[in-house]
Parts: sequence; structure tokens; C-alpha cells
Amino acid sequence: MSKGNAFAQVNERVAQAGEYLNLPKGLVQAISSCEREVVISIPLHHSDDIEVLTGYRVQHSSARGPRKGGIRFHQDVDLDEVRALASLMTWKTALIDVPFGGAKGGVTVDPSRLTSLQKEEIIRRWTRTLIHVLGPNRDIPAPDMGTDAQTMAWLMDEFHRLDGFQPACVTGKPVSLFGAPGREEATGRGVAQITAATLKENDVKVKGATVAIQGFGNVGRYAALVCQELGMNVIALSDVTGGIYDKKGIDIASIFNVKDLSEVVSDNRIGSSELLEIQADVLIPAALGGVINSNNMSKIKAEFIIEGANQPITTEADNELRKQGAVIVPDILANSGGVMGSYFEWTQNIQQFSWPIEKFRKELDERMEVAFVNVHKTAKKYKVDLRTAAFIVSVGRVSNAFTQRGSLL
Repeated sequence: MSKGNAFAQVNERVAQAGEYLNLPKGLVQAISSCEREVVISIPLHHSDDIEVLTGYRVQHSSARGPRKGGIRFHQDVDLDEVRALASLMTWKTALIDVPFGGAKGGVTVDPSRLTSLQKEEIIRRWTRTLIHVLGPNRDIPAPDMGTDAQTMAWLMDEFHRLDGFQPACVTGKPVSLFGAPGREEATGRGVAQITAATLKENDVKVKGATVAIQGFGNVGRYAALVCQELGMNVIALSDVTGGIYDKKGIDIASIFNVKDLSEVVSDNRIGSSELLEIQADVLIPAALGGVINSNNMSKIKAEFIIEGANQPITTEADNELRKQGAVIVPDILANSGGVMGSYFEWTQNIQQFSWPIEKFRKELDERMEVAFVNVHKTAKKYKVDLRTAAFIVSVGRVSNAFTQRGSLL
């Protein structure tokens, strides 16, 4: 996705949904705007000098509850991207009907060049600087690209030092530190379940359906594993080191714990961008945003595209692919299992009670199914594509909450 337009593209979707719902333009502008944007400096110590990094926390909406959203460490993080991702969290949480708003955070840094100690230093500094806008009833962070459960453990510890014991201040923590069994796999599991539901909705057999997945981080890894468990045939995988292809299918369980795909021995190596153009029933872009765009949209062959990443398809490519007959399941539905899982962890932390993983998975699958059915009913009612339908549902819920709370007074 080109710089400077990610947030605008989300707001175009919101405005379109507002037109279907006959909402006043001022109301649409109010719920589209970010409530708070904080930009901070983070000094990072090196052996011989100090590097000053830029960090962000954008709080988009609290109309339906405390803001919720991850923190990413990536060299390309900027304010526009964080705004867009915070906005998407608002619509995502509304779509799956959990009592959260939307937020997002980030630090502009390449995590691959950081030591463990430096990562800890960055997240602790980020937390200390933003402590006044965080909290279990204000804004609850979570892992994202470049961060993980350990990062959230450091965040929680820093929060506790400053504001007392409150494990619900962050989600995506290690299970041994008040995390929830099932949370780590929740996003990828949700992507796989939505993939299976999409195939069934379109009268395509789940068993034997071929799948290509770009990204083998947390989302892509679990999406691949659960797709295989559901009977699908994962024929291609890729990450930043490249990819592998096997038309007979890849045994995901056997490679699940590799650090990256460069460790996997394969006679059929492919590039990460090449994977997008492979002939498969299902394509799951689960890495970066904007990877399907005007440069490659004519080469995409998959009939079904399930957005595991946030905004992996530009607006232009989305329109063109749908004209070609592709079924695109939008990110705010497809990858919403992560925030659903975060909701489960948050509620358990508040109650100081833990679910068994079987209950977690059952609740996740059932609530993802409800969201899937609701989007499809809305698509049929308004005669629109799934992305537009998802935004109609979300914008309707947020606008109702905004007006009913008296926010216009």
C-alpha cells in the first residue's frame, strides 16, 4: 500500500457504508476521526551512542468500549499506517460484537536487528511514556507484527510497576503469566475457520481444496495448521526468506516449529511475491498490507482470497479482482479471531478465572460463525460485496453507540 493513503482508504469504506445506512455526513466524519494520537520519542541505547526511535499510539474510538489494538515493531511503521490500523480495529471489534473500540500502536524500528534486551528497553519505555492513556478500562494493547507474548509480558510488568497488578491491562501474554490458552492461535484459527465457511457457502468442498498462504508468522502458521486439520491441502507457503511449493501438499505439522521457511528442505523454492500468483483455490495473504495491487492484480488466479493480513489488497485491486469473479473476505472479518481471543483473555483476567482451551476454541468458532453469517445476510440484503457488507454492519453499530451515548450533544 502506498504511503499516505491507508487511513483514507478505510474512511472511504466507512463513508460508503454511511451512504447505505443514510447517516448524516457529520456523524460519519465524527466516527471516522481518531479520538487521540500520541507520537513519542524512544531513546535506544547502543554500546557507543543513543538512537532515537519514534513510537505511536492512536486511539480511534471508544464509542463501544475501551480501545483495543496491537503494537507493531517494523521499519515502515508511520502515523498514517497506525491511524488506518486503529480505525480497522474499531470496525473489527464492532463487527464481531465485542465491547471494545479501536486503537493501534507501533515503533518505527527493524525488529530483526534488535537484541532481546533492546526490545525490552523499547517496550518498557513505550509503556512508561504512554501509561496515562493505557489501562484495562481505557486502552488494552496486544501483540502484532514484530512483537509477541514475551513483549507483552514486559509491557505488563512495566504497567504493574507504575499502576499496580492488573493483568487485564494487556492481552496476548504468555499462558504462564495470566495469558489465555488458545489466544496465540486465535487469529490464524479464525482465518482457517472463515476459509472453510467461505468454501461451504460457495458450494466448494473443504476437503481437498488447495490453499496458498503468504506469511508464516503467527497468523499464517496457525492458519496453515488449522486449514490442514480441516481437510484443506496447503500447497504453498512463504515468508520473508522465500517460500516453498508442493502441488501434492505440505505437511504443516512437520514444519510448524521452524523459525523461518529457509530451514525447510524443498526442491521447489519460490519467492514470496511469486506465491500470490500460484494457481490455488484459496489465497491467504497473511503478511504485509498492499501486497496485491495494480502491479500484480491481473496475475492473481485464486477464486477465493481470505485476508489474513490487514489491508493486503489495495482498493483498485479489490475492485478489479471482484470484476474477475474473485470472492474476497475482508480483513475485518477474516482475521478478527485475534481480537475475539483477546476479548476472552481480557474477560478471564478481570474475573481471575481461566478457561480450558477446548472452551476457548468452541466459543471462538461459534462467534466467528455468527459474524460470518451476519455479513453474508447483510451482503444479500443490500446486494453488495462482503467488504461493503462488513462495514455496513460495523458502521451501523458504532454510529448507534455514538448517538445513543449522547456524543452529539
